[in-house]
Amino acid sequence: MKPKHIFNSILAALFVFPLMGTFAQQAANSGSIEVITTFDYPGTVISTQPQKINETGDVVGIFIDSSGVSRGFVRFSDGSFSAPIVDPNDNFGFTEGRDITNSGTVCGDYFRSDGTDHSFFLSGGTFTEYDVPGATNTVLLGINETGDFTGGFSDSSRIFQAFISVGGTITSFSVPGATTTFAYGKSNQLVVGYYVDSSGILHGYFRDANGALHFPIGPSGSTTSVLFGLNYRNWVVGRYANSSGVTHGLFFVPPNQFFTFDYPGSTFTSLNGINAQGIICGRYADASGIAHGFLARVRGTPPTTPAGPEMKAFDSPSPVIPLNPSPSAWEGAMPAR
Repeated sequence: MKPKHIFNSILAALFVFPLMGTFAQQAANSGSIEVITTFDYPGTVISTQPQKINETGDVVGIFIDSSGVSRGFVRFSDGSFSAPIVDPNDNFGFTEGRDITNSGTVCGDYFRSDGTDHSFFLSGGTFTEYDVPGATNTVLLGINETGDFTGGFSDSSRIFQAFISVGGTITSFSVPGATTTFAYGKSNQLVVGYYVDSSGILHGYFRDANGALHFPIGPSGSTTSVLFGLNYRNWVVGRYANSSGVTHGLFFVPPNQFFTFDYPGSTFTSLNGINAQGIICGRYADASGIAHGFLARVRGTPPTTPAGPEMKAFDSPSPVIPLNPSPSAWEGAMPAR
């Protein structure tokens, strides 16, 4: 029986200073992150990987069955689950659910047997295929309530650039010196995601409203980091690893404050999505390495510590093409989950 109510609380004071006047936060507040419940997709499943959560509490994610097939799913706010989400053009056994709007529109990606990635929107049971114009591979990773969406695209080299679509206009960007950049989510002020450096190491970044890229974003002492999701309070969630090989969940308050969260007893915790109510969806690994989903709640503002040294670069927004010519350096550039 999985624990249903596990409490992990740390109380401390937090002063968060605004970034260029845009990030007004609570001062001298205290808070915690508390696990609400754990869950697994029903059936013979070896991995349950929640990705994002909407304002009504519906969670979209990915499960892997015992044969190694990946499928998308929705866990509704009442605890019930959708049927497996399978794109009709998936002929490889690989469909992922990546984000969900309040109205229930899901975005995600799938793989074809020819080795290419493609994406979809799913609304009311109808799939709408989506590819960035001119791209060989497209991965949709985030969608918001105004219809803006984010992700990554590449040509046949699988060297991915990040993109954002706002009002139907697509803008691409890459972190300077990166071999791969993905955009996972967008609020009114920020885009968050991660990039892969020339050594194949993952680092979080955020792109502010002025188009400036802030990188690398990670707690002091981290060796890798990924930023997966954010809400309209600009609370950001993700994960990072340290030199001991432990992967921790992270809660990030821009411009430079982090709080570490570990699922009790686990050496792998990932926080993937957060809604405006401060409800987080994520996953942890048990002692055998099996991934399980969980929901957690932010109370107040968790106490944080400064991030590591940060670089900034003003991005020059460009059309969708050309692509970054650097060689790919990370697992075929498949985006993290």
